[in-house]
Amino acid sequence: MEFSAQQIAALIGGKIEGKSNETVTNFSKIEEAKKGDLAFLANLKYEEFLYTTEASIIIISEDLILKKAVGTTFIRVKDPYASFASLMQYYQQMAAENIVGIQEPAYIDKTAKIGENVFVGAFAFIGEHAIIEDGAKIYPQVFIGKNVTIGKKSVLHPGVKIYHDCIIGNDVIIHAGTVIGSDGFGFAPQADGSYKKVPQMGNVVIENNVEIGANTCIDRATMGSTIVRSGTKLDNLLQVAHNVEIGEDSVIAAQTGISGSTKIGKRAMIGGQVGIIGHISIAEGVKVGAQSGITNNVSEKNIALNGTPAFDHLSSLKSLSIFRKLPALSKKVDELEAAIKKLTAVKSKD
Repeated sequence: MEFSAQQIAALIGGKIEGKSNETVTNFSKIEEAKKGDLAFLANLKYEEFLYTTEASIIIISEDLILKKAVGTTFIRVKDPYASFASLMQYYQQMAAENIVGIQEPAYIDKTAKIGENVFVGAFAFIGEHAIIEDGAKIYPQVFIGKNVTIGKKSVLHPGVKIYHDCIIGNDVIIHAGTVIGSDGFGFAPQADGSYKKVPQMGNVVIENNVEIGANTCIDRATMGSTIVRSGTKLDNLLQVAHNVEIGEDSVIAAQTGISGSTKIGKRAMIGGQVGIIGHISIAEGVKVGAQSGITNNVSEKNIALNGTPAFDHLSSLKSLSIFRKLPALSKKVDELEAAIKKLTAVKSKD
């Protein structure tokens, strides 16, 4: 598909500098772009490529001051990253598979309800009393258990497994291999040292406009619901345990593990490989650095945390700086101790 600078500017509310009839047919990174490509500059670390790229059109900030003249056509916007993302989303929607119907072989229980304009791929399984609402796409080898609801326009990519009684909202995207509603990790220790399984009687509720990456596991609640609130984005390879609640518009990066019954406030930002213990609450707007460990309640809103156990970000950076200096500090302490011993020995002779 081909777009002109004028069309792009109209879509993102930008101001053109250069040729309004310049056209592009592809998206590209600014450092790799060729003629006919659309690129963007959001991170000034890449500003040097602004003056060497072959991109036909570049989306830049309305505040960026050019260091020298460039022949490329620019579209100035308030937020280049967000504008570029919007354009890619628009392009993806135009290019998306507009497939509907039921491929064979697929199993759909006679009690299941299938809405209009639904796609069900080959070897999918849809269980008793499941509800697939209008416009949903169920790709091949997806399992949908008894009493599951899949909301309007939601997309389940190949190999997704949704266990019984779980509820998936509207406009949800779940990527390949993810499991929703598997049993929570509940085992009661017995007097003889063995463990007795605690039945997991609840479900998982995924609200609207959530995206979940590949091979993520979200466990059903022991009782009640494990809940992922609207607008939240979860990366690949997450473990979300039973009765966890994740607030609206939160983002959580890969390989993070959240233990049971933890409550995370809205708009949280959690980096990769973070570990969070169970039965705690984390206030809204909290940011957690990668590989941190959260071991206590976090009651202060919008704070940044880092380290294990995690504490405020600036203090953790200062501590890290001191930690790196420990070998030199240790050597200095040894030298001071030796000097003190020497002075003490001289003084004792006197």
